[in-house]
Amino acid sequence: MLEEVQQLQSTAVGEIQAAQDQKALEELRVRHLGRKSPLRQAMSQIGKLPTAERPALGQVAGQAQKAIQQAIEDREMALRQAADAGCSLDVTLPGRQPLFGRAHPLTQLTDELVGIFQGMGFDVADGPEAEDEYHNFDALNTPTDHPARDLQDTFYLKDAGLLRTQTSTVQIRVMEQTPPPIRIVVPGRVYRKETVDATHHFAFHQIEGLYVDRGVSFADLKGTIEAMGQQLLGGDAKMRLRPHFFPFTEPSVECDFTCTICGGRNATCSICKGTGWIEIAGAGMVDPAVFEAVGYDSEEFTGFAFGMGLERIAMMRYGIDDIRLFLENDLRFTRQF
Repeated sequence: MLEEVQQLQSTAVGEIQAAQDQKALEELRVRHLGRKSPLRQAMSQIGKLPTAERPALGQVAGQAQKAIQQAIEDREMALRQAADAGCSLDVTLPGRQPLFGRAHPLTQLTDELVGIFQGMGFDVADGPEAEDEYHNFDALNTPTDHPARDLQDTFYLKDAGLLRTQTSTVQIRVMEQTPPPIRIVVPGRVYRKETVDATHHFAFHQIEGLYVDRGVSFADLKGTIEAMGQQLLGGDAKMRLRPHFFPFTEPSVECDFTCTICGGRNATCSICKGTGWIEIAGAGMVDPAVFEAVGYDSEEFTGFAFGMGLERIAMMRYGIDDIRLFLENDLRFTRQF
């Protein structure tokens, strides 16, 4: 019996040392130390032996059990170390720089413009992107037959609402709730049914401005837009005003700034078309009909309003030649800013 137990120990230790993985090792543990293992069966026979033989067999069986258990622990440790070595840290490899998020160029530009206008005394206002026809058209003196109200120009919603075509809607909402004087800027997204190309998109961003008080003149409007442009584009930026028509301002102008991409020297420039000028803002003195819609006395108060496309300013500022890049979510583009 003693020789049989010693042979069981030798066989078990040899098989355990050859185990290739944790699953095989667990199977060997059950086979050699489980309740039905040969070693356990041998130990159960100790009580049937003569009293003089019991101590010797008990001692050998105990030593065999400890030896098998130790072999299992040693092999388990060896397998774990081998697994760790396979995925160990190679300190000779270069470090991996974590990827940090950064603000979109339009967000950066919006923050900068808001800061410029706040320095001039303007407050920031906000309003809904899903609007009604009254705030988007009627209160802004836009007649019912105006082309901007056509289905091919405006995104209409099923509930008789629409996606705002301009941030001027917020001017109406603010004037409805606030008496003069008012000096606000309104950054936000607007929507129009435009054919998407290098300089047009159906979803783009504007920053709207409104100043209403006693004695506000066209000179105030010109000085405000010009000061903004020179702070944003540099002191050498030139501005010109061209007569235009907007239903909610009279007189109305379009404000152009010199093209910072080609300077008017490239006839194939996709931004200025070789003219050297880029339209940045539409502006004018608030039409008295708009004041009447919000309950302002047009005999007592005057004001100016302007609206600028942020994408066009960003294209001038950063030398971007395609407006579609702003909404393509290409990290190679946004990481440059």
